[in-house]
Amino acid sequence: MEARQLKAPKGANKKKRIIGRGTGTGKGGTSGRGHNGQNSRSGGGVRPGFEGGQMPLYRRLARRGFSNYPFKKEYAIINLIDIESKFTEGETVNTATLKEKGLLKKVKLPVKLLGNGEITKKLTIEVAKISASAREKIEKAGGTVTATEKKQEEPQTEKPKKTEPKKAKAEKAEDKDTAEKE
Repeated sequence: MEARQLKAPKGANKKKRIIGRGTGTGKGGTSGRGHNGQNSRSGGGVRPGFEGGQMPLYRRLARRGFSNYPFKKEYAIINLIDIESKFTEGETVNTATLKEKGLLKKVKLPVKLLGNGEITKKLTIEVAKISASAREKIEKAGGTVTATEKKQEEPQTEKPKKTEPKKAKAEKAEDKDTAEKE
């Protein structure tokens, strides 16, 4: 087959609808915009979410709490059952080998290994994160595990002691003086 013989399938290339070129075209006159109103004018229309002056939905609903969405961490999930079927005894499992074997689509994402399935082969595992059950099964089979991503420990910061305002200290001192005089 040569390049000149290639043809797009029927219906793949659709002709653009030309509007505003007379009533005989089916899209003449008002050009599909209807008669009068804000949307028929050039530059007309309203912004997304505008409800004609009515309090819009995004302002009617209360916003509460905190969303972790901007800070979420995504992982490529791999199960032990997949590793058991694709790897042989003594191999190393890391992002490069997972990509080679077709288990990993996005190399950009860190890999998390889960314990679904059983493993009988002695393997060396080097992934970002690993579940406790997966670690236990791999070590039971005689393999070694290294998780490259460390758990972030929350810093142990002591709360600063509350100090009394200077006015309160001065008042207490005065109270002591008056108590001693009496």
